[in-house]
Amino acid sequence: MTPSLLIIYTGGTIGMVKDQVTGALQPYHFEDIYKLMPVLNNFDYKLESVSFSPLIDSSNVTPSFWVKLATVIEENYAKYDGFVVLHGTDTMSYSASMLSFMLENLDKPVIFTGSQLPMGVVRTDGRDNFINAIEIAAARSDGKPLVPEVAIYFENKLMRGNRTSKFNAENFNAFLSGNFPSLAQVGVHIRYNTELILKPVSEKLIVHKKLDNSVLILKLFPGIAEVVVKNALNIAGLKGVILETYGAGNAPTDGWFIEALSQAILKGITVYNVTQCKGGAVDMGKYETSVKLGEIGVVGGYDITTESAIAKMMYLLGEGYQGEKLKELLQAPLRGELTV
Repeated sequence: MTPSLLIIYTGGTIGMVKDQVTGALQPYHFEDIYKLMPVLNNFDYKLESVSFSPLIDSSNVTPSFWVKLATVIEENYAKYDGFVVLHGTDTMSYSASMLSFMLENLDKPVIFTGSQLPMGVVRTDGRDNFINAIEIAAARSDGKPLVPEVAIYFENKLMRGNRTSKFNAENFNAFLSGNFPSLAQVGVHIRYNTELILKPVSEKLIVHKKLDNSVLILKLFPGIAEVVVKNALNIAGLKGVILETYGAGNAPTDGWFIEALSQAILKGITVYNVTQCKGGAVDMGKYETSVKLGEIGVVGGYDITTESAIAKMMYLLGEGYQGEKLKELLQAPLRGELTV
């Protein structure tokens, strides 16, 4: 059976081509995708597309954007075997992380990709990223998709979406999965690490659209002011804090700092400890500088990325979780986003 894929163009560099008259870069209409890349005719796939209107720069991504994207997938889920999402690179890891939580019981590929150079530029990385993302989204074994999860394909690597971070603004190799191996490597052959890929489930797809963004990221740095921390933790309506700590989850031991966090937690704010490092994990209690955090009720995030942590917090708060149940779920791998 011919695989059918829906290409969802949300905006971003990958969709820009030169106007043949003015030479200026402008968004491409992906309805004419076979004209842009005739090589796609070599695939025995049925490709259709939909473009967001208006297209957005990924710096303008909001929870409403995520709901819109998840809704497009939901409404077309029965009609297609997989989805390729074309997205700007700056917030792609945030979007891929969020979609992984919103799409519960996913059993079809949702492959994000983009580019550092526009499709209309001669040296673009977009062409290869796009073609390989399509091939991966269509890949099947025994009639079942090879990658039934939300992933990012970029520069010869397929990575679990909620394990990634953008770490380079200039190189074609722009994304890093510091704590989890690639799901596939692309060279002469596409070599899938099938033992790492999430197994599809038989339950019906559930799309979660209630997201609560009453959260903030508090990144520690030497010399962070007491007034800054206290004001941040006293924002009206704040429900969750992603605390970006040093190394294995370490933070200042100053009395004012611990007291400020303790008071926030007593008010019902959940504080989630993630490391600033691109590799490694939070291990509260390993060093003296993290012992107090555990004692006052800060929740350890293991090896979760900041992008995935903020997405997970918004998702769980949107579902109405709070207190001990929220802490329990934050420390459990729901979509392969962390290793306990």
